[in-house]
Amino acid sequence: MTAPLERLRARREALGAPLCLGIDPHPDQLPEDLPRSVVGVETFARGIIEAAAEHAVAVKINVAFFEAFGAEGWAALERVRRDVPAGALCVLDAKRGDIGSTAERYAAGLFGHLDADAVTLSPYLGEDAITPFLDVADRLVYLLVRTSNPSGARLQELPVDGEPLHLSVARWAASAWSDGRVGLVVGATVPQELARVRHTVPGPAFLVPGVGAQGGDLVASARACDGAWAPGLVSVSRGIAGASRGRDWREAAARAAEELRGRMRDAVLHSDATAAQRPTTEVRD
Repeated sequence: MTAPLERLRARREALGAPLCLGIDPHPDQLPEDLPRSVVGVETFARGIIEAAAEHAVAVKINVAFFEAFGAEGWAALERVRRDVPAGALCVLDAKRGDIGSTAERYAAGLFGHLDADAVTLSPYLGEDAITPFLDVADRLVYLLVRTSNPSGARLQELPVDGEPLHLSVARWAASAWSDGRVGLVVGATVPQELARVRHTVPGPAFLVPGVGAQGGDLVASARACDGAWAPGLVSVSRGIAGASRGRDWREAAARAAEELRGRMRDAVLHSDATAAQRPTTEVRD
């Protein structure tokens, strides 16, 4: 099979937009005709993928919504993962981070058993928590840098050597791994920070959550997500999955995904920004 990074590049070129379909099926937010159980969660997740994945370059599955159901949820996650189209990147949003031996087992589960193309990781245990995932050939990782949750700034904005901590993390990641396999999670809800991180590290791809229900800036996200080393992703979950809670939820999700894809494509096409180039030296504000 073609390596995930090459599949990502090919699908992005074909679709023209960085839309990533987020699968976060909370039982309390399922359509009216589905049970509030693991059966309903699986039915909904698989239905959204079937309806909307054709418009997305990647599908990002939040594993917490399946792990919460124990063994039944894990089995459902396996089936949902198999539904991701072969051409699309499968990102398992697990946000793992632990010492080397534990990270190796996490990688075995997510990249091995579940055969994910990419995972999200916490960088705050350093290289020990990341290299076991990169030891699996060709797979991608996205490191949490500037998240979209409201309280993220409490720690991520702490000053380190005259700049916010998240910028230090971004610089470290970009200097440590420059082959395109390591991207950064940077939220859409603070567009000025999104632009600043992109200016600071032109190389890595960004996985940008927060567009849609969280109110993130779609245009800014679509224009900033691509790095010089790899295409970026703009993830939308509730903006697609929550398009309707009625019996037309599949059709509504398909329409929402198509519309978002068009808006992102237009944002990229009409951008005045120049393509990021791989830096030869660090850029400091």
